[in-house]
Amino acid sequence: MEFRWMVVIYFLQISLSIVSSNMVVNVSLSKQESFRKTNLQKLHAVTSIQSEDGDIIDCVNIYKQPAFDHPTLMDHKIQLYPSNAIKTDAASSTKGKKMSVGRNVDSSRTVMTQLWQRSGSCPKGTIPIRRIQGNHVPNKDKINGYGRKKPTVLHYDEKSNESKMLYLQQINHSLAILHTEGYAYLGAKGDIKVWNPSVESDDEYSTSRVALKSGPYYDYESMESGWAVNPSVYGDRQTRLFVYWTADASKETGCFDLTCPGFVQISNEIALGAAIYPISNPTGLPYQITIYIHKDSATNNWWVQYGERINIGYWPPKLFSALSHHAETVQWGGEVYSSRVGTHPHTGTGMGSGHFADYVSGDSGYVKRMRVLENNLILRFPQWVFSYTDEYDCYDTYYISDYVQDPEFYYGGPGRNPRCP
Repeated sequence: MEFRWMVVIYFLQISLSIVSSNMVVNVSLSKQESFRKTNLQKLHAVTSIQSEDGDIIDCVNIYKQPAFDHPTLMDHKIQLYPSNAIKTDAASSTKGKKMSVGRNVDSSRTVMTQLWQRSGSCPKGTIPIRRIQGNHVPNKDKINGYGRKKPTVLHYDEKSNESKMLYLQQINHSLAILHTEGYAYLGAKGDIKVWNPSVESDDEYSTSRVALKSGPYYDYESMESGWAVNPSVYGDRQTRLFVYWTADASKETGCFDLTCPGFVQISNEIALGAAIYPISNPTGLPYQITIYIHKDSATNNWWVQYGERINIGYWPPKLFSALSHHAETVQWGGEVYSSRVGTHPHTGTGMGSGHFADYVSGDSGYVKRMRVLENNLILRFPQWVFSYTDEYDCYDTYYISDYVQDPEFYYGGPGRNPRCP
């Protein structure tokens, strides 16, 4: 009889534990949904700045930013500065390479401004958050998926029923990238030329970025940063600085910028999602941004640095599983999303500048000074890379390592064209 009561009490305890756990999850999800409803209109700003391009930048107390609405970050202690001391192995990029003759590999300028900065600045102790305004605030049915990429479903080989390539060949996503793997990566860096490609439909986008990824192909984790033209998130076709993360291949987690809790911002100088200025054009000066994502060896936070000096903020390791340790792959280059990728007619959304890879004039997308960070905490060019494109007739690549001071990667294309009908 005593044994039977012990069994009953045991199962009651389990049931109560499950109910309690579900209540916590429901409360957490409710808080996140509540955050998205309020943040998509206006956060409690210390002050607001009207940008000349129509954006409104709210300066929000750093301790009241969206990140802390994430259920795992409610008691998070902010890290104000990275603790890593990173060295650059200059010789690693040129070892075994022939030096360039008659080429100025440093001819591009690093972009350090955003349009809103012409109209004011956020005080110390606050962070600038771009306000989502007016008709662009999503309705109730779309609010939970707002700011998140569409889930990536892999193409399968009908005969073997196996995926063709890890992280690659994804439905509705077209990549033109330089890819490296084989080590435990703690960071990645690159100089990305800034363009304003044509994006044909409001539900499409074009990005150029540095990305670190880990995990299985069907549920991968990713962190990336660069520039994007993304009407569905930003409401226009300006070129904007972004960060993005996901812990499940964008099925349920992650988002662009601060449109969901997760990324912890530190800088009062840079507004994620704000327009970049100036932009490269074929008849003018070239401009680029420098992006560096790296893991802090003391806290395990993944930092994003912009322009060699500004630490924008970081992703705490609690957001991830595999990426809480290290990244398995690094990618540099472009991505286009459209429901008309791989179909006829193909989308006319451009990648990079909208021109095919052009290493002679440089009038295409490119990434230079590519570096990875490994366990020795030395930034160097990766020991092994390969270039890859889903649709070489629509968006192509060109990797050059000979006769240049440092390897360079060119990519891009117009999408729909006589070769890609």
